[in-house]
Amino acid sequence: MGVLALLWGSGFLWIKLALTGLSPAQVTVLRCVLGAGVLLALAVAARQRLPRDRATWRRLVIAALFCNTLPFALFSIGEQTVDSGVAGVLNATTPLWSMLVGLALGERYAPVRLVGLGVGFCGVVLIFAPWQRHGLASWGALALLAAAASYAVAFAYMGRHLVHRGDPLGMSAAQLLVATGLAALALPAGGLDWSGATTGSLLAVGVLGIVATGVTFHLNNRLIATEGATAAATVGYLLPVVSVALGALVLGEDVGARVLAGMAVVLAGVALTRHPVAAARKVRR
Repeated sequence: MGVLALLWGSGFLWIKLALTGLSPAQVTVLRCVLGAGVLLALAVAARQRLPRDRATWRRLVIAALFCNTLPFALFSIGEQTVDSGVAGVLNATTPLWSMLVGLALGERYAPVRLVGLGVGFCGVVLIFAPWQRHGLASWGALALLAAAASYAVAFAYMGRHLVHRGDPLGMSAAQLLVATGLAALALPAGGLDWSGATTGSLLAVGVLGIVATGVTFHLNNRLIATEGATAAATVGYLLPVVSVALGALVLGEDVGARVLAGMAVVLAGVALTRHPVAAARKVRR
């Protein structure tokens, strides 16, 4: 979970940099292509195969739509008009959406896990102080909120229909291959002109696709398989902590008492969601 948060937490930065020379559709397609390439290489090295049955590929289409193509596009669209603070808060609603989806599917959660989810979200809000920022009520914010909800739907679907089916690396590579095909369908709407591409934007989308998509997608699938959909979604609470820490260490950004307190609250909330009692009492009706 820590490694996943560290790699995934840099994603907002790479998206911002990539959008300086590429359209949202181009960023979405390129990150899917590069991510799929990484996972295919890993699958070949591990001698793992892509799925062969049609039923699995049909399920992969649904998973790829909600876990990759749709949220990737929505994040790129949203970050054109929304600042990083609002984006961080809205992305961190994924665990809450995941809990709601789980309840709708008949899952029960221990009270300590519910408290942890609430505490974690409060910590994220404290870090980014959205009341001090602009862009909360905008189409970009709605796009980011929809992306967070899409992740939650995808995690639940994958946990029920794709986990433990086929080779892990092969399944991950296959899903990103499907996502690439779906994303390519949107290129005619805003991705055919590459004249604005710059070296910086291409390097940024390269890191985004290889590290923040390919590697993190495999880690996320492993987390869903071992810990469940809600636990995997809880990584979203750690992303603001990572982004703030990287900003302070790499860019020299100021970190005040409010931000440090928020980081502590987030970590406390995540600890509660991973409490042994919470894991033991999560059952299905």
